[in-house]
Formats: sequence, C-alpha cells, structure tokens
Amino acid sequence: MGYVKTAMLMAAMTALFMGVGYLIGGSGGALIALVVAAAMNAFTWWNSDRMVLRMHNAQPVAPGDRFGLHALTVELARNAGMPDPKVYLIDTPQPNAFATGRNPANAAVAVTSGLIRSLTREELAGVIAHELAHIRNHDTAIMTVTATFAGAISMLANFAIFFGGSRERLGLIGTLLMMFLAPMAAALVQMAISRTREFGADRAGAEICGDPDALASALRKISHAARSIPNKV
Repeated sequence: MGYVKTAMLMAAMTALFMGVGYLIGGSGGALIALVVAAAMNAFTWWNSDRMVLRMHNAQPVAPGDRFGLHALTVELARNAGMPDPKVYLIDTPQPNAFATGRNPANAAVAVTSGLIRSLTREELAGVIAHELAHIRNHDTAIMTVTATFAGAISMLANFAIFFGGSRERLGLIGTLLMMFLAPMAAALVQMAISRTREFGADRAGAEICGDPDALASALRKISHAARSIPNKV
C-alpha cells in the first residue's frame, strides 16, 4: 500500500509540474517542462550521492575504524540481503544519519560523530538499519526525483510573471496566485511522499536490526537533541 500511495503522489507531482508548464507556455510549455524534468532527474539520479556527501564534507570510513562503524554497517547490510554500502562520517555534534545513492549497488550511509556519541551501539544499529531500509526500498532515488520536481515547480512558478502566456490565461492576479500556490502544493506533496517512505523505513529498519525498541529509543534521543543542539546552516 505504501508504494501505491507513493506512486499516486509522484503522479500528482508530475501532473502539477506539467500543469504549471502548460499555464506558462501552453502545450509547448508542458512538453518543455516534461523534457526539462527528465533531464534534471537524470542528472540528480546519477550525481546526488556525490553532491550530498561533498556538501556535508563527509569523510569515508575504512574497515577497522575505531568506532566499529564500518563493521556494524556491513553486518546490518548483510542482514538486509544488500550489497555492502560505502560508509561515511560527518564531523558535527548534531546527531543525524542519512542514506544516499541511486540504487543498493551504488549506495552510501553517512553518520555524524554526534550520533555515535549520543547513542548506544544497539540504538546506533537501529538508526543505520533505518537508513539501509531507505536504500533497499529505493527511497533515496524516489526522494531525489521528488525534490527535483519540487524545486523545478518553484522555479517555473517564480518565472511565470515574465511570460505573457500565463498572464493571458490566468490574468495578473491568477499568475501571482500560481506563483505562491504551486510551490506550496509541491511542498505538500513532497512532505507526504517523505512521510510515507519514512514509515516504511521504520518498519523495515526494525526488522533488519531485530530490535524495534532500540530504534524507537534512538529516534526519541535524536528528536530531543535536534532541538537542543544548534545546527549550522
């Protein structure tokens, strides 16, 4: 059911993107919007992992690291029936972890030093299992595509005022409303897809680590720390 809901939301995001393109440039605008979306998604699908890891200054973790992070991640990946992902460490006190990569064979898990210091080994295993579930479920690719669509919709909506076609179809007030409402609608769909995939990763992560209570405890600690530890922009 989770994948059906995700597919429906992705279809809604695509329709919204093409609709904004149509309002700006008619049928030609919708076609151009679709081609641009395909090109942007192809680029981000292939390059998102390197872009995200570089943005966070993530450092690769080799086997035998002093935290035992690499060994723990590999053990959990094999429990999940997945290829061994690359492992990265981010030096920041903010407790966090994320997965990236276009598919399980080209995936990476990044963990912050703050997360390692604030969790027990069992809780850390639960968080890593959650991220591995995202990889196994192809959520990293889904959310990359969704974010690209949302960003493109916002960009198109902000440019609408400069195109005569949108003003002819909607009028000045309608064009201004589209500039505000289209990005809001895209953000709502993006958040709905994100929530759907997070719940699925919680369920699969608990199965991978074999300790749902540890995962729940880790999520509570992360939520509390996120509010109390400053997060640099």
